[in-house]
Amino acid sequence: MYRLFSLLYPKGLKKNFGEMLVYANIKFEQNTFLGFIFVYNILMSAVLGFFLGAFYGKPFWIISLLTFFIIYIALYFWLLINADKKAKFIEEVLPDALQLMASNLRAGFTTDRALLLAARPEFGPFQEEINLVGKQITTGKPITSSLKEMSKRIRSDKLERTVNLIISGLQSGGRLADLLQETSNDLKNQALVDKKIRTSVNMYVIFIIIATAAGAPMLFGLSSFLVEVMTATIKSVEIPSQITASIDIPLSLKAIAISPEFVKNYAIISIITTAIFGSFIVGLISKGKEKEGIRMLPVLIIISLLLFFLVRLVARSLLGNLFGV
Repeated sequence: MYRLFSLLYPKGLKKNFGEMLVYANIKFEQNTFLGFIFVYNILMSAVLGFFLGAFYGKPFWIISLLTFFIIYIALYFWLLINADKKAKFIEEVLPDALQLMASNLRAGFTTDRALLLAARPEFGPFQEEINLVGKQITTGKPITSSLKEMSKRIRSDKLERTVNLIISGLQSGGRLADLLQETSNDLKNQALVDKKIRTSVNMYVIFIIIATAAGAPMLFGLSSFLVEVMTATIKSVEIPSQITASIDIPLSLKAIAISPEFVKNYAIISIITTAIFGSFIVGLISKGKEKEGIRMLPVLIIISLLLFFLVRLVARSLLGNLFGV
């Protein structure tokens, strides 16, 4: 049944989700998974649209449609995070695997045998990939084709470059053991350089987090409360007509066109937007990829909104009676 609903997906979107399932190492058939997500997403969106629409007084279909797209975006980011997590782990163990393979080649094993013996349980998902390559080689598939397919199942540029290097070494007939050993050393040196760079930019990361999670919410909280105070003050001020008639200058006070509720909603939207872009910037600076900041996005949003409402609550409790707000 779920396969039928998978036909509703556009080809491009279906292809992207299929690639992400492979990258994230999720053992589900693509059409079944997409159909399952589509059905339960519609049900969940309808339920949330009904309750949230009734609570906020908004149309049912708007809330449901918005929830439908938000769930798909969240699902895509979840798959993306898992795919990058798998790739990052493989990149960490890749130098050790290359070193083991080089040692096996020096011991006299053939290339395919050296590759299989390099698989270790501590390599996690990379062991599964190596074993799969070994099975394909056993069934008669060329080792170069198997290695290329392995690089396509893992979202890693480092692994892809390493695989291309191994294939070039196999085709040229050079000293593959020395090539693998040098590649392993280069990857380890590059990892050390990356750690030093991340350490040197930690101050920028801390500054961005403080500005996003503390600075902006406090300023927005105080400014939104100030708007409420000004609105209440101006409403309570009345200028007698005798005063305005005795002077030539037209003097009048009009009500503020922008309501305090609008200012509060604007502040909330701005805080969430700042948290989103702040998390992307932190991910780019610390990890080299914007999507690495997605993990801290929920934390930044929750802390920012909590601090915003806390500042408003403290300001209202301390100054509310004084200004009559």
